[in-house]
Amino acid sequence: MKLSDLAKGSSVLLGVIVAGYVSTSYVDQRFATPVRTTSAPTNGLEPSACVDEDGSWKNWPWPNVPALSPKCR
Repeated sequence: MKLSDLAKGSSVLLGVIVAGYVSTSYVDQRFATPVRTTSAPTNGLEPSACVDEDGSWKNWPWPNVPALSPKCR
């Protein structure tokens, strides 16, 4: 292996790592649920994702779906 091959491979690896970090930061900023700014007391229990009787998902804002979610009550 030549030094130029090592430099090319290292630069590609570094580029992939930087691109992964940037895309993760973008996704977190773009699609994360907003933080509540109200001072209303909560009990800490958020509604969890569940499957409705017609097969649709409730309480799940993301496009992917958690596996083995319970049926809605």
